[in-house]
Amino acid sequence: MTAGYVGLGGWTPETLAVPGGVRAVLSAPDPVLGLPGPEVDPTSDEVVRLAADLIETMRVSPGCVGLAAPQVGVSAQVFAVDITGHPKAVTVHGAFVLCNARVVEATRWKAGREGCMSVPDLTGDVKRASRLVVEGALPGTGAPVRLITDGFEARALQHEIDHCAGLLFLDRVAGAHAIYQRKVYL
Repeated sequence: MTAGYVGLGGWTPETLAVPGGVRAVLSAPDPVLGLPGPEVDPTSDEVVRLAADLIETMRVSPGCVGLAAPQVGVSAQVFAVDITGHPKAVTVHGAFVLCNARVVEATRWKAGREGCMSVPDLTGDVKRASRLVVEGALPGTGAPVRLITDGFEARALQHEIDHCAGLLFLDRVAGAHAIYQRKVYL
């Protein structure tokens, strides 16, 4: 990674230049959700199509702020995040997809409630870093990214990186006392 590079460099989902399709989202205990995904070639046609599909599936899923490849049945280190407009958003980089992402710095740990499309009936309290530095690559171009973020976006990134490593938020809760039935408001 290039240590001085910060941000997405003007990358947007439209950069992918392929239309995304909507994929079915898997629910636990589907075995794909528990597999660590391999690194990918971010310039491959297959990864570009997957990236476009992740963005489109997120867009049609109410309340979704992130979606990882394992959640749509693909064991790979690829995920999408978009916290734009979320009431807990502090730093917002818009809609983006990262490949082969890894956390290089994590500080200011705080507990917070999380939910997941792959665990639709539960939420849980998870301790995550509220300041984060992540490095990865952009799909399509393969350009390296060093993303610095905080707050809710940092939480979303860690949640999706966990998915790519075969972990659910349930693997991060302190115990059964920190898991809750999801509330449904009509």
